[in-house]
Amino acid sequence: MMRDAMTQTTPAQARAPRIRLGMVGGGQGAFIGAVHRIAARIDDQYDLVAGCFSSTPEKSAASAAELGVPRAYGDFAEMAMHEARRKNGIEAVAIVTPNHMHAPVAREFLKRGIHVICDKPLTATLSEAKKLAKSAEGSDALFVLTHNYTGYPMIRQARAMIAAGDLGEIRLVQVEYAQDWLAEPLEQSGNKQAGWRTDPAKTGAGGATGDIGTHAFNLAGFVTGLELESLAADLQSFVPGRLVDDNGHVLLRYKGGARGMLWCSQVASGCENALRLRVYGTKAGIEWSQEDPNYLWVTPLGQPRYRLSRGGAGTGPDAARVTRVPAGHPEGYLEGFANIYAEAARAILARREGAAPDPAVTFPGLKEGLEGVAFVDACVRSSKRNGAWVSLAL
Repeated sequence: MMRDAMTQTTPAQARAPRIRLGMVGGGQGAFIGAVHRIAARIDDQYDLVAGCFSSTPEKSAASAAELGVPRAYGDFAEMAMHEARRKNGIEAVAIVTPNHMHAPVAREFLKRGIHVICDKPLTATLSEAKKLAKSAEGSDALFVLTHNYTGYPMIRQARAMIAAGDLGEIRLVQVEYAQDWLAEPLEQSGNKQAGWRTDPAKTGAGGATGDIGTHAFNLAGFVTGLELESLAADLQSFVPGRLVDDNGHVLLRYKGGARGMLWCSQVASGCENALRLRVYGTKAGIEWSQEDPNYLWVTPLGQPRYRLSRGGAGTGPDAARVTRVPAGHPEGYLEGFANIYAEAARAILARREGAAPDPAVTFPGLKEGLEGVAFVDACVRSSKRNGAWVSLAL
């Protein structure tokens, strides 16, 4: 098991020239841009060679100089056009802008055959998401959405166990994502991250539902394989003057009869990054927590509870292929992000070499992105109708 855990990057990948990567957004002072850059470098599969890091040429150039990136642009459309024409232009672009810019940026690169690795949610509105999905149909480029929690090894383990029938027929899904960083009106103090995340013109109609609720919704679907039938949502904006929700309680009805509950909150005092998933079937239940991500708890019906450890005995190949270090050495947020980038690299390199895609390669894409934005749209519609049951408008 330890040997398997240390062989994530294959010799063939290690010998392949690095993927030439660009970035839009993520300049000076941007948290998520740095996360993407670290994730892209962990497995040594990418070189960041170009970027439009800010909306002004001067700021973009300053960020590029600080990062040692050779080519800086002040306009993303100009970047897409010039990089597509270059013999050594970028092969993929990471989009790490506020939500409302995801769609226009992605379209510029997709139509030129440049692979897109986009931060979630897919777009700010459902209409934008549908238009983006339609425009992507005519592109040969890959579209990767960085729902990074799907990259955690023990999440892959949970998914494999459910697919194998270890839990039996799934009955109940409980997922929650609670934070407290917006418990006070940070957007009124000049905080850049709080500012755009609470501005409906930039983040979309959903606040906490879009920012972290989409993560919870995606994680539940990724692990269980269940498809949502309808939902009933009760959304709140607890902080006075806030224009988007900062807390949401959502009831879920899945096709096939399973039921679920989703709670997302950014005003839960004392919670840092409390993403938690519990799934119960006719044979067993499982539990996983993002703040203690290297363990998966399993409780067979009528038997003692036991713990599976990342890289340890009892875990299978799905977890092992996205595990880097031996058991007992924690892996978490950055490595989860890196696993999405590593999976994207495998797919991009296969395209580059004209090889058939590896069926084991798994990453969220346009389908998951559309479902996430439709989830937010449905939550807002349901809450406005006093918690009425609604379906996703896909």
